[in-house]
Amino acid sequence: MLIGRTAELAELTGALDRAAAGGAAVVLVSGDAGVGKTHLVSALTAAARERDCAVLVGQCAELGESMPYLPLADALWTASRGTGPEAAGVRAALESRPVLRRLLPDGEGSPDAASELGQQQLFGAVLGLLGELGARTEGRDRPVLLVLEDLHWADRSTRHLLTFLSRVLSRERVCLVGTYRSDDLHRRHPLRPVVAELLRLPTVTGVEVRPFGPAETAEYLAGLAGGGAPVTAGTVERVHRRSEGNAFYAAELYSAESTGDDLPAGLADLLLSRVERLSDGAQRVVRVAAVAGRRIDDELVRRAAGLDEAAVGEALREVVSHQLLVPAGTGYTFRHALLREAVYADLLPGERTRLHADFARLLGAGPDVPPGGRRGSAAELAHHSLAAHDLPTAFAASVRAGREAERLGAPDEAFEHYDRALELWEAVPDPEGASGTDRMGLALDTVRTSGRAGEQRRAISRLRRLLELADPADVVLGARIRDRLAEYLSDVDEDDESQEMARAAVAMLPPDPPRPERAAALSTYARTLLYKDEHGEMPAVAEEAIELARATGATGAEASLLVTLGVFRESREADPDVVEVFERARDLALEGGRQVVALRAAFHHARAKFDRGDLAGATAAADEAVKWTMDAGLGWSTYGIVLRCLRYLIHYTSGDWAEADRLAGEFAVRVARTPEAQVSAYALFTEVAQGSPAVEERLRWIAPLWARDSFLNYVAHGLAAEHALWNGDPGEAVEHVERTLRESVYTQEAPVIRVAAIGLWAHAELAARARAAGDDDAVRAAIEAGDDLIGRARRAAATTSDGWPRGWLGVEGRA
Repeated sequence: MLIGRTAELAELTGALDRAAAGGAAVVLVSGDAGVGKTHLVSALTAAARERDCAVLVGQCAELGESMPYLPLADALWTASRGTGPEAAGVRAALESRPVLRRLLPDGEGSPDAASELGQQQLFGAVLGLLGELGARTEGRDRPVLLVLEDLHWADRSTRHLLTFLSRVLSRERVCLVGTYRSDDLHRRHPLRPVVAELLRLPTVTGVEVRPFGPAETAEYLAGLAGGGAPVTAGTVERVHRRSEGNAFYAAELYSAESTGDDLPAGLADLLLSRVERLSDGAQRVVRVAAVAGRRIDDELVRRAAGLDEAAVGEALREVVSHQLLVPAGTGYTFRHALLREAVYADLLPGERTRLHADFARLLGAGPDVPPGGRRGSAAELAHHSLAAHDLPTAFAASVRAGREAERLGAPDEAFEHYDRALELWEAVPDPEGASGTDRMGLALDTVRTSGRAGEQRRAISRLRRLLELADPADVVLGARIRDRLAEYLSDVDEDDESQEMARAAVAMLPPDPPRPERAAALSTYARTLLYKDEHGEMPAVAEEAIELARATGATGAEASLLVTLGVFRESREADPDVVEVFERARDLALEGGRQVVALRAAFHHARAKFDRGDLAGATAAADEAVKWTMDAGLGWSTYGIVLRCLRYLIHYTSGDWAEADRLAGEFAVRVARTPEAQVSAYALFTEVAQGSPAVEERLRWIAPLWARDSFLNYVAHGLAAEHALWNGDPGEAVEHVERTLRESVYTQEAPVIRVAAIGLWAHAELAARARAAGDDDAVRAAIEAGDDLIGRARRAAATTSDGWPRGWLGVEGRA
């Protein structure tokens, strides 16, 4: 029974229609707690199943901030065990993508699976899964509906995933729906800025579920009454006034009034009055379930209730019959989260502590899980142990939860767990034995996860503090801290201090005995010298580092150094062997499992071939690199995006415009951020050249952003100028060219040549028109402007700063 939600449901089904037509849609459904968001979304999922859509539904939970990707894991787990059209595809995706399989309760993997690109891999795997499920098969459109409920409880990694999908979903047949409580989004709520940002995106719409009006309340109550006695006008008036149109509250008020009970003053009291009508055993079960959280296994609630088998069975049957708990899979959930919140808040302090302690015991604090218990996630165990004031168990579980979060590609949650463990360090006996590390090692864990979460400033602050606390006699530790500090300082463009720290790290570790830590420090120092080498140290530093890396088996450091050295050599001299250097670096990085370095090396390997005019070799290298990148789920990492753009440019330059067009189809048109606009601008090369009608829309979305970025300004304005010329408007073309040359940083570099050529064409057109009109002054002005552009192009060719050797490119060059 769906009352008063016709417009809202139409908006949601319209989004599903857009997804079916090949245009991804995202809808954020908001409303107060109990207003009917879940009921509305349930109607949507029912409609989607009637259309034979693939439907995945996942829920967040109150303790979800410490449990990464909880709604995604919930959706995958439920779908993989279902019988819907999505089940086989989800099972196949879990089989082929270990990074997704790790999310499930029985997922495989170990702490060694943690990767510095773990989150990007997971996001890429989710995007690939959704794309595959929504692919057109056997001539049929089967869009995907992904629902993430209760986002106000979402963990940070889930919020990042929501943002990622909202930005990159484009032509996939996917409808993403998220729900959240608007009354919970206080000024500092972490979801609030996310929602504000997403609602500015072109693919995202918001749907607000408002309270019922009096007529809708009357219709709703009539539906609840069914075939019974008609609902009187007085009842409708009282229920509507008390509930203020809130559907859940209205149903509870009507239920209480129908039984003849006195109506409690508030919603919490009203909900608790229903619990108080249960038997003692049933009330015990409800309290146990409230402590468990959003969902509880049948076996676990039976053990935690402390009743004999027959009594707990009767209690569960009573609770379900009163519609307080509803069966869900192998366990139960509360009919509404508001009910669980009311019961939990009503627990006595000692009662709450004891119940949390029972759950910590049943979830298993070590290798021995008690009879009837189960192996819970470390995050669950940490949550219950903290609430039970069992600090030793909470400490060990927090460290383990950090490891698990890293393995899942959730650095934000990993940081939170490690940071909590650090806070508990002095409060537990033998913390080193319980954690398997010392205090400094755990502190460095917080630094590492901060960096992987993109919180470089926080990582820098912590490293500065560790410098003060570290034992001066421990030179290896001191060097490690300075080495990491140099890396993060470089990330935030503090280049001078970064180089100073890297130099200090190297100085702390003498060459003898050989240490991998010195190789790592030399590698970082070499990278800082790449763009600022006042004393010509770079070659010697890099060569020493490579030799040391080989001697100590530091394969990853060697690969990184080879890339750095290759780029350095290219910038200083024509080196015919540099392509092989990048290839060797790529192979070493893959061998050592260093994905970031492998991506760097693969990009430079393909780029170096392209710069030398080896289009066939560049095409093969780029195609291979992109395939590996996509298979690894890294297509949306920084170098993954750059590689895809390079691949497109190579196919365009070689004249394979059909393939370039196909690749351009992956570049979103409706962009909202500079990185997205940079990728989108590449598609203009073929679209402008072929007179595609898509050019106008793409330029319209890029235009508000091109002033923010010099590269975007160069590419988009330059191609907009060419587009204007093809449309017979040389005056507009000149405006674009002049703005490019005025605002771009490339005024003395090779990119100027292309812009100057377009400008020369535009001025030639203007000169021809002026000559036909007999306007000699305009002819002279056009010729002078053309001469100026020729001079700019010649200076750029003569003074190009990179020094890379150049070969003939394109069909014209090979003719």
